[in-house]
Amino acid sequence: MTTGRGVWITLEGGDGSGKTTQAELLAGWLGERGRAVMRTREPGGTEVGTLIRDIVLHHRGDIAPRAEALLYAADRAHHIATAVRPALHRGDVVIQDRYLDSSVAYQGAGRVLDAAEVRELSLWATEGALPDLTVLLDVDPVEARRRLDADDKPFDRLEAEKEEFHTRVRTSYLALAEAEPERFLVVDAALPASEIAERVRARVALLL
Repeated sequence: MTTGRGVWITLEGGDGSGKTTQAELLAGWLGERGRAVMRTREPGGTEVGTLIRDIVLHHRGDIAPRAEALLYAADRAHHIATAVRPALHRGDVVIQDRYLDSSVAYQGAGRVLDAAEVRELSLWATEGALPDLTVLLDVDPVEARRRLDADDKPFDRLEAEKEEFHTRVRTSYLALAEAEPERFLVVDAALPASEIAERVRARVALLL
């Protein structure tokens, strides 16, 4: 969804895949080249989103899978309308941690909802908005859990799910990337952070 001179890049992958590190490295590289960058995330990229994030990730007790999917879609509708689209109209490069592919993978495959329905819900919420590039940091669930354990911080509701859940999520992500190779860049998250960053920069350079 390039608007004017703006470019929209999303980062996807399982918990512990290194999205935050790569977002920081990419933002720094773009800033050095004089590009205005907006870093954001879902859920939680707006004030409303922060409230929704607290519900879906830190609420004690169960949330019905369909309710969870609807909460993510509500956050997404507000986030795209009030943060992402205005930034793209300004000509910014938007670097976003998670978008609708997360819902398809986590609520579709992970929660075993209908993946097509989850995707259509997000597309309806955002009037069909899709990013120019989605970087998928592919990580083995066992390695991801090792990284999360090493961080020594409390798990959120999704991080605390069992290995089988995260295996379904990974499989779904890879299927999404295979279905849309023109939008996705898949990178092995086990590579050194510097090598991952080089591969991402090479792909982003083609968009600028």
